[in-house]
Amino acid sequence: MSQTKKKDTQGFSDEERAAMKARAKELKAEERANKNRAAGESDLLAAIEAMPEPDRTMASRLHEIVTASAPALAPKTWYGMPAYARDGKVICFFTAASKFNTRYATFGFNEDANLDEGAMWPTSFALKELTAAEEEKISALVKKAVS
Repeated sequence: MSQTKKKDTQGFSDEERAAMKARAKELKAEERANKNRAAGESDLLAAIEAMPEPDRTMASRLHEIVTASAPALAPKTWYGMPAYARDGKVICFFTAASKFNTRYATFGFNEDANLDEGAMWPTSFALKELTAAEEEKISALVKKAVS
């Protein structure tokens, strides 16, 4: 007798499952990237190249901004997306809109970023496009995050 499985409608979405698989693969490569900056950057650039437009252009420009603003941060991937770490801890990251089929990309910071400002401060920013004004703000935030 053949058994059929009902689809679990409350489980993870296809995008979430793909992100988890990508992260599992990254964990295997993470040790290599932590020891070798070039390997981490190579993985990051490959992730950017695999993105559809306009995410690819935005991620590429953000990579230029972050590496110029905080050259000490190590480029790597984090859940399949570009990220930048210090001492193995992700400080900031980009999430493409296409990753989860959202209407905007995000640029965010983790708790090791030095952005504390009183009792509340933003840690993630929606991005629909990058103009000179946004690029300047991102550069300043990245510099502050690593200060």
